Amino acid sequence: MVKSVNFVILGKQDIASEFGKKGTATDLSLYDRKESDIIKTWVTPSGFPEKIQPLFQAINLAEYVIFCVDKLDKFTGEQIIALDSLKKEKGILSHTFDVDESKLESMIKGTVIENYIKVEQDKIKEEMDKMEPLIVDGKSEMVIDHCFDVKGVGTVILGKVTSGKIKQYDNLKLYPAGIDVLIKSIQMHDDPVSESTCPARVGLAVKGAKPDEVGRGDIISEDGAVDVKTEIIIDFQKSPFYKSEIAENQGCLVNIGLQIKAAKFSSISPLTLTFEKPIVFKKGQIAVILKPESPTIRILGSGSIQ
Repeated sequence: MVKSVNFVILGKQDIASEFGKKGTATDLSLYDRKESDIIKTWVTPSGFPEKIQPLFQAINLAEYVIFCVDKLDKFTGEQIIALDSLKKEKGILSHTFDVDESKLESMIKGTVIENYIKVEQDKIKEEMDKMEPLIVDGKSEMVIDHCFDVKGVGTVILGKVTSGKIKQYDNLKLYPAGIDVLIKSIQMHDDPVSESTCPARVGLAVKGAKPDEVGRGDIISEDGAVDVKTEIIIDFQKSPFYKSEIAENQGCLVNIGLQIKAAKFSSISPLTLTFEKPIVFKKGQIAVILKPESPTIRILGSGSIQ
């Protein structure tokens, strides 16, 4: 059985090309390499810092973080807050020689990054190779990051198996739409396979859904494995760096998994978010509230879904 490990590369994103071959590239860029029976994937938020959204989507696609800091600015600050908000506890921290180490230490103090393995840049690969696949058992579930139409094949969906296994000829559901889909075929690293286990990165040829019915952040899973709603309550913690107040009926964007959806605050205590379109989630999952138009910090705060 082929195993999988997924990394996100933050800070100095161009080091990704040292580790794998570049594949799909949009506002998220993916690199991969197969080593004996392990497929390693590296994702970079290539649309960041221009946009905040790809940062959260890239982090949510990975089990492990490689944070190679090459400057200390507000965007480094946003990456630190993002990793801490999403509780990404497993990672490697490195920095270029021109970064002030004591200043970096003070920026990460009290965050999950404080406990990352700290190495020189030339030792990143060595540490990375020690990181084992993290398997989540349970119902079949996959998160989608790209979807397109392939001539002669039909709808092809790219994403990551987040729980259990996905098998060829499985009949599953596409959420939040609730559409029935049949898995016609599965590829891993361009090779056909009959099944893939979490946390595999896969390409699926599916029947039942057209590309315009599929969005980034949608979930393919067994029936009833996830919730679909237009309103959620979160145990909200406002970021100490976001200085503006929040008020009822104020609009925002919310990140859950790979979804970025428009919402408004329908109540402040408890913090209740009402969405324009249905979202798909699991109880306890982290929701991060974003203000992309904010001139300072674009992360308002976060909390787990009640």
